[in-house]
Amino acid sequence: MPREGPMIDAHRVTLSAPDDFEGWRDAARDLADAGVPASAVVWRVEGDDGDLFATESATSPAPSFAVPRGFVDLARAVVCHSDPERFALLYTLLLRLKSDRHALEDQADPLVRRLQDLAKSVRRDVHKMHAFVRFREIDDRFVAFFEPEHHIVRRAASFFVNRFTSMRWSLLTPELSIHWDGQKLTEGPGATRADAPSGDPLEETWRTYYASIFNPARLKVGAMFKEMPKKYWRNMPETSLVAPLIAGARNRELEMIAKSAGEPAVAKEGLAHALEAERAIEPGGNLRASWEALLKDARKCTRCDLYKCGTQTVFGEGPLNPRIMFVGEQPGDQEDLAGRPFVGPAGQLFDAALEKAGIDRTETYVTNAVKHFKFVQRGKKRIHSKPGAGEIEACRWWISNERELIRPPVTVALGATAAHSLFGKTMAIGKNRGSPLQLSDGSECWITVHPSFLLRIPEEDRRQEERALFVRDLKRIRERAEELAA
Repeated sequence: MPREGPMIDAHRVTLSAPDDFEGWRDAARDLADAGVPASAVVWRVEGDDGDLFATESATSPAPSFAVPRGFVDLARAVVCHSDPERFALLYTLLLRLKSDRHALEDQADPLVRRLQDLAKSVRRDVHKMHAFVRFREIDDRFVAFFEPEHHIVRRAASFFVNRFTSMRWSLLTPELSIHWDGQKLTEGPGATRADAPSGDPLEETWRTYYASIFNPARLKVGAMFKEMPKKYWRNMPETSLVAPLIAGARNRELEMIAKSAGEPAVAKEGLAHALEAERAIEPGGNLRASWEALLKDARKCTRCDLYKCGTQTVFGEGPLNPRIMFVGEQPGDQEDLAGRPFVGPAGQLFDAALEKAGIDRTETYVTNAVKHFKFVQRGKKRIHSKPGAGEIEACRWWISNERELIRPPVTVALGATAAHSLFGKTMAIGKNRGSPLQLSDGSECWITVHPSFLLRIPEEDRRQEERALFVRDLKRIRERAEELAA
């Protein structure tokens, strides 16, 4: 059913649902046009029901002033937060953007930081929903119950539609429920856990699998609780095994050590597991120290002549326990000056694509195959020059060590140079794009285009088409990384 527009009484705005982005947008636009200050507006939500998010209609009235696309994306996420001040905070920033289009770029501004934190919390909640929903079969339908922190059900719905297109399913939450009949998505009132089935025959198989893959030598209780908070356990069949598995982990580990002492082959395998476990230590332990030592050495790199050209070594950045590692070609002009990867025009396009694909860049590790900027000087400008095979080979030592320390489940080669570096040979993007490949260490790698390629396409239609394909690749990669982490 169509969503009713916002009701504005004086400067009191009543929205139709907690995640009513369109209603907030229309009301905020009218109020901003009238010059109403943020302190004079009261925002409230009437009821909890509302229709699923619809794409913006072509007949929607055009805003009287333009705002950056990044603000629209930020607002769509923030309105899904449970913070009662979210609408007022967004309107305050909107008024700033009316007079200063670059206000969103001020990362030191407390308002910008707070809104970005709200958006990040929403994205994290969506990710948890994707990861921890467990459907149970009842009659001819699969049903799941989930308790999100924020108003994310409509935002997360497309993931389940795309993943379980051929199934009939219902996803129940306290706020509202969504139902898919194989053709159409509908919504209904909220539900309780009692409305969902308590189990099905498949769960015993799933618990057996979970117990079989549990490795006591790699147990990190703190990391486990961080990635899989206890509040989600009530709806996940495998979590009934967590407590006894943790309790018995130390005894099982001692048994493994005792067994390896008498069997050289097993001892060698046990050492490999121990080293692998050490590399998986949360940042701040031996892994962090090893990475910092590698960074220190890389800053003094003279393995090829590119160190004579660039301002500085541009090393990778991000958490040391990511699900996804992105490898680009080399730093550009702005990256060389800033000392950070992907901060220039290609980096901005990359960030926007990650956002559309549902990937939080701060939870990924981003680096380059070549660590120094190779360029040709033309007047005052430094023009990018493609690295040669010798330069790629010289830098493979660094990228190999980064991957050896971090051990990402999924590595992504952005462009031909990155693919050459990771595989040690030329890899055609068109032929290898869109499906997982295996690297020499047995881990998974995906190949896609470099964001700079998208910037160089002159035709508007083709440029938009290629950007959509790039986002499609990133979505598949995100889904695959979630599968491997599940």
